[in-house]
Amino acid sequence: SELIRGFLLSGMPCPSSCPPGLLALMAPGLALMATFSLSSQAGDRRALPVEKSPGVKGRTLILLDVNTKSPVRIISENFLSLQLDPSIIHDGWLDFLSSRRLVTLARGLAPAFLRFAGKRTDFLQFHNVKNPAKTRGGPGPDYYLKNYEDDIVRSDIALDKQKGCKIAQHPDIMLELQREKAAQMHLVLLKEQFSNTYSNLTLTARSLDKLYNFADCSGLHLIFALNALRRNPNNSWNSSNALSLLKYSASKKYNISWELGNEPNNYRTLIGRSVNGSQLGKDYIQLRSLLQLIRTYSRANLYGPNIGRPRKNVIALLEGFMKVAGSAVDAVTWQHYYIDGRVAKVTDFLKTRLLDTLSDQIRKIQKVVNTYTPGKKIWLEGVGATSAGGMNNLSDSYAAGFLWLNTLGLLASQGIDVVVRHSFLDHGHNHLVDQNFNPLPDYWLSLLYKRLIGPKVLAIHVAGLQRKPRPGRVIRDKLRIYAHCTSSHSHNYVRGSITLYIINLHRSRKKIKLAGTLRDKIVHQYLLQPYGKDGLHSKSVQLNGQPLAMVDDSTLPELKPRPLRAGRTLVIPPLTMSFYVVKNVNALACRYR
Repeated sequence: SELIRGFLLSGMPCPSSCPPGLLALMAPGLALMATFSLSSQAGDRRALPVEKSPGVKGRTLILLDVNTKSPVRIISENFLSLQLDPSIIHDGWLDFLSSRRLVTLARGLAPAFLRFAGKRTDFLQFHNVKNPAKTRGGPGPDYYLKNYEDDIVRSDIALDKQKGCKIAQHPDIMLELQREKAAQMHLVLLKEQFSNTYSNLTLTARSLDKLYNFADCSGLHLIFALNALRRNPNNSWNSSNALSLLKYSASKKYNISWELGNEPNNYRTLIGRSVNGSQLGKDYIQLRSLLQLIRTYSRANLYGPNIGRPRKNVIALLEGFMKVAGSAVDAVTWQHYYIDGRVAKVTDFLKTRLLDTLSDQIRKIQKVVNTYTPGKKIWLEGVGATSAGGMNNLSDSYAAGFLWLNTLGLLASQGIDVVVRHSFLDHGHNHLVDQNFNPLPDYWLSLLYKRLIGPKVLAIHVAGLQRKPRPGRVIRDKLRIYAHCTSSHSHNYVRGSITLYIINLHRSRKKIKLAGTLRDKIVHQYLLQPYGKDGLHSKSVQLNGQPLAMVDDSTLPELKPRPLRAGRTLVIPPLTMSFYVVKNVNALACRYR
């Protein structure tokens, strides 16, 4: 991010004769993330002499305009996508993906990719059997094995009788038993995660059917990550189990894209031996050849290598991979978690230094990719606020949204084509939907993003009116503004409208005056704030003062804007996230697809 210098003016609106450079500073070559130091700037101790008019003391105003002529980036329609971890096989939640409520929530975020991958990807074995009751070895008392599994089988039989999209209405007692089972399994899964030792998982044919049914019913495109740790004695990939899965999926005509492995840079700690970039590249070439032999997947997309944080050894692995298989993949992927969920505090989510850690990673990945395959698409997969499963009342709270929304804005402005959120539903606390199937704050934030934000990214122009800086004080960029063309899927707005989304990490409100092409336009405000007495720790949110909740299992609430009169100054409350649709701008960049 680039720190924008404010300009000390008299407090009156700048006349039209002001030099353009005073009104706008535009970041070269990409959509600018507007970040402001509203009190001072590091390294600058001088203040311009200014004569203040009476009553202007303490007033802060920001002038904002957008370049509406052409977009600086165009990202995928599936930019905001989702992930499910294979742990849902272990704790039983996969059997409940046919829930009408879950499908409704997932449909709200379509179109998107649904990536089935995670830490347990490389311990997943496919077994082509249909009856899960014969193969499940669930934990706990007898009623789990008898009542619970019998209910699952009865539910499966009922689903089999349905044609097309298979939707279930699970009884409350069945869900209660599942939550008890999942609570027991949560401890097992956490122990595996912290010890970095994972038990094998079996994916049955019926489980794959349920997974695909969920994706298909929800309007999501499934991406399946195959086990890369089945190795031959010479350390090459053993593809026999993957071939069995591919043949079964092809027989069902499932439309799936593919990956191989998860975080290959960690294989030494998992199995005691590493797979270098060159070998991993050969494994991907082998998988590409395998796909071409199966008619259904001869043109299927392949993504990888899904490396972890790009430290020196990981960059070396990526370079080795790109030399061999850069042309074999349709997008290069990596993943990022901001902080260790075991030690996170709410104040961590307000640190601008933390928000900016992603920028350096993007540059490192882009440098390698552009060296070997210029123009190749780059995806960030498996992104979450915290690692280690997250922390209750923190990574699933309103506070985590600052990281999430900034991640979306930063990645789009840097031209990253897709970001995959870990996770839609999970055993930890990084998910969008909890185990009562209730949407959490980041879900509502994602829903607003999907409804309002289109794939065309716009550059913004900013100038600030501010008080005299206090010497010696450094204020980092706590106000962040991004601009896109409004989504063409939104029926409420005509083509040519623009959507701004704004993060205010200041503990005071900030005022923004729309200028230039945005001046005197009607604006619709979507202000997202925590709901209830828990503040930033809240798991509920309100939109323009109204709490958000599902109407019923089949219906999401209407997201009602607050209309602001033309020319009104935008007032951004402290510690909030908000979206502003500027109507009828007739922006040239946004008129056409």
